[in-house]
Amino acid sequence: MKSFARALILSTALAATLPAMALEIKGAKFGDTYQVANQSLQLNGAGIRVKMVFDVYAAGLYVTKKDSNAAGLISQAGAKGMQIVLLRNLTGEEFAEAMIAGFEKNHSDAEMAKFKPRVDELLALMKSFGSVKKGTTIHMNLVPGSGLRVLVDGAQKGRDIAGDDFYNALLKIWLGNSPVDSDLKKALLGGK
Repeated sequence: MKSFARALILSTALAATLPAMALEIKGAKFGDTYQVANQSLQLNGAGIRVKMVFDVYAAGLYVTKKDSNAAGLISQAGAKGMQIVLLRNLTGEEFAEAMIAGFEKNHSDAEMAKFKPRVDELLALMKSFGSVKKGTTIHMNLVPGSGLRVLVDGAQKGRDIAGDDFYNALLKIWLGNSPVDSDLKKALLGGK
């Protein structure tokens, strides 16, 4: 009986040290939690961006507190993270242009004018990626007080783009009134 109890304790301890995978979508893995700025975030939801009939990327949204309301997630204080795993080869320019189109669809002319220097900075950063291969993981994180931090396969690219307001505006690409993919928006909000 003692050996059974010891084996149970050891297997439980081993399981606790392994990273938990909450979800796998088309080979893209999304953990239950993700660390940004020493803050533990929870996976709110994950899904696939489909353009026409092609799977473009899988995306997962990490926040401090789960919420099924888009406006609540966008305005939520603290660190946030968007994990994007490419499901096809793209160029940085293709990825950037699609993001900018989604940004424009969810903001007024006045908002676009306000964010233009930071949008241009993000566009230049993403174009610098060159060819981005299927399986590449891009993290777009909000580091409170610092702004948008972009990592490609774990390595930071460029400098942080200032402003929590800019990151929250960026989230509207996926969670706004005109999201790039309505099924992906539903999935990011925790739906199926």
